Amino acid sequence: MKITNYIHFNNLRGDIFGGVTAAIVSLPLALAFGVASGVGPLGGLYGAVCVGFFAALFGGTPTLISEPTGPMTVVMTTIVAGLIAKDPENGLAMAFTVVMLAGVFQIVFGIFKLGKYITLMPYSVISGFMSGIGVILVILQIAPFLGQAAPKGGVIGTVTAIPQLLANVNLPEAILGAMTLAIIFFMPRKLKQAVPPQLIALIVGTVVSLTIFQGADIRRIGEIPVGLPPLQFPNFQPDQITLMLVDGVMLGLLGCIDTLLTAVVADSLTRTEHKSDKELIGQGIGNILSGFCGGLPGAGATMGTVVNIQAGATSAVSGLTRALVLLVVVLGAARLTQPIPMAVLAGIALKVGLDILDWSFLKRSHKVSVKGSLIMYGVLLLTVFVDLIVAVGVGVFIANILTIQQLSEVRATDVKLIADTDDDVRLSAEQKQLLDQGQGRILLFCLSGPMIFGLSKAIAREHNAMKEADALVVDVSEVPSMGVTASLALENVIRDAYDKSLQIYLVGASEKIQRRFQKLGLLDLIHHDHVLSDRTVALQHALDQLSLSAKL
Repeated sequence: MKITNYIHFNNLRGDIFGGVTAAIVSLPLALAFGVASGVGPLGGLYGAVCVGFFAALFGGTPTLISEPTGPMTVVMTTIVAGLIAKDPENGLAMAFTVVMLAGVFQIVFGIFKLGKYITLMPYSVISGFMSGIGVILVILQIAPFLGQAAPKGGVIGTVTAIPQLLANVNLPEAILGAMTLAIIFFMPRKLKQAVPPQLIALIVGTVVSLTIFQGADIRRIGEIPVGLPPLQFPNFQPDQITLMLVDGVMLGLLGCIDTLLTAVVADSLTRTEHKSDKELIGQGIGNILSGFCGGLPGAGATMGTVVNIQAGATSAVSGLTRALVLLVVVLGAARLTQPIPMAVLAGIALKVGLDILDWSFLKRSHKVSVKGSLIMYGVLLLTVFVDLIVAVGVGVFIANILTIQQLSEVRATDVKLIADTDDDVRLSAEQKQLLDQGQGRILLFCLSGPMIFGLSKAIAREHNAMKEADALVVDVSEVPSMGVTASLALENVIRDAYDKSLQIYLVGASEKIQRRFQKLGLLDLIHHDHVLSDRTVALQHALDQLSLSAKL
């Protein structure tokens, strides 16, 4: 595999500065996501290192920064909690195996060049899904933000326990969490451009906890092992294989969507074009190795990518630099993170959850489309309170059905049965004359445009309106493709005409459509001389045959 396409040293200063800046942004987020997921802060750091390094090395977007993201962390949190609940001894190892499986699926998606299809989802579904993930991340931070352990039961358990959490709030930790949010929200823009507000909040929150709240009972990160992580080898339990495969596909797909959407942002900022399939392969390799190292799954991160580009990066050297800087922190300075309060990390993660919410579309979705708004809110609620896969599946299904219905209603006018002349169909003067001479005994069945399955109803409706006649001319010269359902509906028309002893003519059928008709046995019902390429010729043949039959 070539790895030199996006790695060059023409802009070494800008790439190194971009990588170091992105690493500063990534550090507090990696710690926060590691703690929030249940894997631990070291898992967040190794996820940032592994995914970031190998996605940059093998990926297809030169300036993309890959690391654990809010959406990936939310899904990983669900996976970790579910697998540990079912198998406390092997649950965490199986969760890391799911991360590896997600990477394998991403590589498969890339090899089969599915990158361009991954993001072909209605925006209302993507918006509802991402906003739902943001809501989940916010809800899951409520307990640590208030200085307490997370209740059992995930989102629903936390929501039902909110009165109890508020009654037992740990005031010093709640103050630290609120201070963290205040710093991130209200830090001056000029200062934000110089230093990431998350890092300032992390440092200030830790210093305040060690000074002003020195004697308070504050939960902290605690000791982090220094050195290389113990490798996590794949662990499959027979009764959990199906669940792990489903989780792997879900995690892999989410990573693909998250990454490719961020790659589009990078393209717009750099005026370049990423390679989707190559990027998925790089992401897959990064997630496989992250799982081996006990790290969180990762994807393209919008915040890190934008910061990287704004700092002057132009090649994948920036992503490699960022990962190496974080690796140095993990191996040499991990002990410095021990006193960081959990409430501060909760405040950082809570702000990420708020940022994931699609505020722009939430505010105006009802103005843009009522149906789209209902789909978006439905997907959001299903994501939060039911299941991520169910949410996306239901959302895509309903959105596609509504789209197909709308297209079918618009395209239904492209299916017409003509007995004489019809002003809605473009007929030449000669063709109108031939139909008039047929005196209603010649039926012209016109179809145009792609015949999707939604048009089968229109074909059946015109079929039911067919009057008695002697000849049927089926014109598909303007049909580039015909689906199976539409083909079967047209088969009913032709077979019914054959049973009634009508002379059948087929006009303008492409080789592909003829092959479809051959497989359905329809060409056996049509005389080979009646398969023509011109509508006028077919109408003339039908009229001649009608005149000949009248004489006999």
